[in-house]
Amino acid sequence: MRRLPPYNKDEYRSSCYSILLYHKSMDLKQLSYFVRVAELGSFSRAADVINIAQPALSRQIRLLEVELRQNLLVRNGRGVTLSEAGKVLLEHSRGVLHQVERLREELSRVRGALAGSVVVGLPPSVAKVLTVPLTRAFRVALPEATLAITEGLSSAMQSSLLSGRLDIALLYNPLPMPELTIHPLLDEELVLVTRASDGAPQRPVALAELAGLPLIIPSRPNAIRMQVEMALMHLGRQPRVAIEIDGVAAILELVADGAGVAVLPRNAVRTAPQAERFLTRQLIDPPLVTQLAVAVNSHRPATDTQKAMLELVLRMGPEVIGR
Repeated sequence: MRRLPPYNKDEYRSSCYSILLYHKSMDLKQLSYFVRVAELGSFSRAADVINIAQPALSRQIRLLEVELRQNLLVRNGRGVTLSEAGKVLLEHSRGVLHQVERLREELSRVRGALAGSVVVGLPPSVAKVLTVPLTRAFRVALPEATLAITEGLSSAMQSSLLSGRLDIALLYNPLPMPELTIHPLLDEELVLVTRASDGAPQRPVALAELAGLPLIIPSRPNAIRMQVEMALMHLGRQPRVAIEIDGVAAILELVADGAGVAVLPRNAVRTAPQAERFLTRQLIDPPLVTQLAVAVNSHRPATDTQKAMLELVLRMGPEVIGR
């Protein structure tokens, strides 16, 4: 009996890459669908991100598997995992999709400028001060490119970054993880925010005192919420949560209405409508400082347009936000 040659990983990957190049039935849409399902580990989550019906998405992935004569995904009760063939296809699919985007950008250079697209996520307090100057700089540097800016809390934006909905995001206190490349931007002081009409003295507040105040705070796993809880835990205290609500604007309106107090970056109060309605008091023993960082998905190669935008954010962010 003739013996089969030993399995060679490099040759197998090369053959898979050849399949990508030469199978005429395969299209880029199927590859992009596969990448989303593989990264999110779920057909339902991927269907929501792509905005397609789940049966249609499943059908496209099955057609891809039939075309390649390989099972790419292992279905289970919790979602999907990658088969060995799926792992190889994911690696090369990312490369192919990136090269297609690079090709579009290179063709745009013929017209004299980059014409790619980039989606940036900003926390609400940062968006108020950074959106306009950043957009102006983007239009000057990349007049043919497309920019989209969305607002959100750090936990939600981190998920969007991992799923591919965002290309760049400014996050508070991002946790190190292999999927993210993090660039520290600046440190922001957290302050106690109270209603100005209450006439509270503006002396600094020891962090231990915070435990006795009715706190209006975002729900977990919000970065500032987790930081406040951790700091109080080190003092043997717990926060007295009056209201959980996500959104800086809503938190400030509740403070203005007398429902409680809040802990926010000083910049969030400074840029709020009718900021004179609020008093800010320094937190001490210990002070609370939150790190604002720029994050990108380390598993998705950046296009030239995205790299240019990242440079703009890193250059302008400290100057504009830190004023």
